[in-house]
Amino acid sequence: MHRRIIVPGALGAASLMLAIPASAAAPSPGAPGIGDPYYPAYGNGGYDVSHYDLRLKYQPATDRLEGTATILARTTEDLSRFNLDFLLDVGEVRVNGAEASFTTSGEQELEITPAKPLAKGTAVTVVVRYSGVPSSKEAFGFTSWHRTPDGGVAANEPEAAAWWFPGNDHPRDKATYDVSVQVPDGTQAISNGTLQSTSSRIGWTRWNWRSDKPQATYLATLAVGRFDLTTGTTESGIPVVNAYSKDLGADDGAARASVERTGEIADWLTGYFGPYPYNALGGYVPNTDTGYALETQTRPFYSPRQFANGSNVSVVVHELAHQWYGDLVSVRGWKDIWINEGFARYAQWLWSEHEGEGTAQELADYTYASHPADDPFWTVRPGDPGPENQFDLAVYDRGALAVQALRNEIGDEDFFAVLKGWPARYAHGNASVTDFQRYAEEVSGKPLTALFDTWLFQPSRPDAPAARAASLAPASDPQAQPRSWRKSAATNDVHGH
Repeated sequence: MHRRIIVPGALGAASLMLAIPASAAAPSPGAPGIGDPYYPAYGNGGYDVSHYDLRLKYQPATDRLEGTATILARTTEDLSRFNLDFLLDVGEVRVNGAEASFTTSGEQELEITPAKPLAKGTAVTVVVRYSGVPSSKEAFGFTSWHRTPDGGVAANEPEAAAWWFPGNDHPRDKATYDVSVQVPDGTQAISNGTLQSTSSRIGWTRWNWRSDKPQATYLATLAVGRFDLTTGTTESGIPVVNAYSKDLGADDGAARASVERTGEIADWLTGYFGPYPYNALGGYVPNTDTGYALETQTRPFYSPRQFANGSNVSVVVHELAHQWYGDLVSVRGWKDIWINEGFARYAQWLWSEHEGEGTAQELADYTYASHPADDPFWTVRPGDPGPENQFDLAVYDRGALAVQALRNEIGDEDFFAVLKGWPARYAHGNASVTDFQRYAEEVSGKPLTALFDTWLFQPSRPDAPAARAASLAPASDPQAQPRSWRKSAATNDVHGH
């Protein structure tokens, strides 16, 4: 809105012009999306969150969640209004202590209008009081809240937060977390980071978790149910907390035989990716009917189906590799998913080498030979697959082929320097495929545009010369199936949501 101000006399008008900077503009609403073309409605513009404090109460019998979220942020523009991504019912919103008006729009937008506009660079405290039944809420035709016989779980990619706390739901805005959850005695509440304390009072137990390193919203998780917790430490001294539903049935042994190796695997991965980046570690297996796993920060989520055919250490390797590739360094936009999934799959190939069940090169040869030129597998471009193919098998396997091609192009010394240096370069931040290419060129001193284009961006099978240059055997050559192939293939739906 523009107001016309009339000042008597020319001198008054000149004085007014001098008093107002030429760049001054009226505050305006923050954008309802952060600007990701894959998911235009995800995230929000106009502010940056530094911390979420979530104080929750959950009743497993009714799936009712009550909460107070305190969000610390700083504005990045002059705001008359801003949005949070959220689905539950809001009772009150306060901004810097003053009551704010609010409404909802779109699939998951909570529009907040503070009592006074917020200037750019302002520290903002937002308090949202809310309640609701998460399993009753849908956005874009699905839910990311999984009801279980003894509670519920929030875990999904690229979104899960809006079902249990309001936030800026995109990896580009990371923050630290305190999550305090009150549940009936005999029920456990699992979340990210370190368990700070538990306390019981008149039939309820409060679980207090803290994540003190920046974390994307989709990597925040909550699981409430009846769990058996195991604790330990890695050789490097990181505390490990694992949790298993008490109702896993026949899958219980295989789940434990896999997830209990978390500390060992994390220590092994440090040899490739550098020091483990957090002060907590673990995994949890709730009694869900989903089929996927997820790299929820410090404590990955595993569905029981991942262990239905026996132990599955390879999936644990995959999710722990994400703690560096995906969590420590997150995507700048969701089109950059190859940096997450190509390298997590490649970590499984490195584990195969470690276990003597097939080298990364043998797995690459077999993968390449298994997909003839007319296979739709080659039409998916891992470097920019599109939202409909974001979790396609090609993003994983063709993505890992690109990693092997890079290894063969620049040699092991530079390749392993890239593997370890990349997480350090962009630690706790975001980066793109283009950023990765530039970094690999910087380390190796080689131009890599043609290689990246061939393996990540062309919607066709790399031809024989390109395959030979990457030391990959052509499809006409019979390939023996590496021993680890079936284990790797068992995780093909690891993120198949």
